[in-house]
Amino acid sequence: MTDYHALHKTRSFFEGWYFKHQNADGAVAFIPGVSFSPQGEKRAFLQVITREGSFQLDYPYSAFRVCRKRFSVRIGKNIFTKKGVHIDLAGPDIRCTGDIRYGPLTPIASDIMGPFRFVPFMECNHGVISMKHPLTGSMILNGEKIDFGGGDGYIEKDWGTSFPASYLWVQCNRFPDPSCSVMVSIARIPFGLFRFQGCIAVVCFQGKEYRFATYCGVKILRCAEQGFLLKQGKYLLEADILSQPAHKLFAPQSGEMSRIVRENMSSRVRFRLYEDNALLFDLTGRDAGYEYVK
Repeated sequence: MTDYHALHKTRSFFEGWYFKHQNADGAVAFIPGVSFSPQGEKRAFLQVITREGSFQLDYPYSAFRVCRKRFSVRIGKNIFTKKGVHIDLAGPDIRCTGDIRYGPLTPIASDIMGPFRFVPFMECNHGVISMKHPLTGSMILNGEKIDFGGGDGYIEKDWGTSFPASYLWVQCNRFPDPSCSVMVSIARIPFGLFRFQGCIAVVCFQGKEYRFATYCGVKILRCAEQGFLLKQGKYLLEADILSQPAHKLFAPQSGEMSRIVRENMSSRVRFRLYEDNALLFDLTGRDAGYEYVK
């Protein structure tokens, strides 16, 4: 899922990566990417999300570099790899410098898109690169030093033409039980002449991976701004969102980063997982990333 998909695209396309870092001192996510307008105008961008706000910096496409042989993305002076990130950026309301290094990544067992990865006309594709990995290093954000030693990271990516018209996305790996990490996406998906509500979700808990997905037969019993309930075979996954989206974020529409959604990267979310009606865990996570678009 680290391949670069925009190489032969010329218009109405986007590709972006999501690098999240968090610990008790602070949380910050970087979203480097490229967008190609319907008219063929290409540009690079870098979004930054913190507990306090969000920022977007635009770059010429020439400032973007990607290495296809190994996972490495560069925009201006900012470098993103599997081993860590180097940040050196400045905008009207933000100045951020520093280096964060990653320990071993936690990839999922197989492609989260399942058989849909072979469908060439998907509006939006999703990839999970690491559910959780340890952090070291620090950065200075608007004059304040944040030490990420002992913290946790998460990496995913998206590519296609547009984000779904309506969707719920939540990601969390800061739980009282450190073995737990969760990513859930529920969206209204166009598929040829039809639309359907699809789901991809992964729960890692005590060394085991639980996957909920449309291609696995999941049933979406409830999906609302306050939470969701999924059933798949003998498993139930339930979540209550305890804090709502807060900060403005730009999302792709026909390749352009022109749509405004909202994300809170410091939400509290309560998750419960059941097997044959027996509770496997009931955990409330913090610093969860959460978006809900109706």
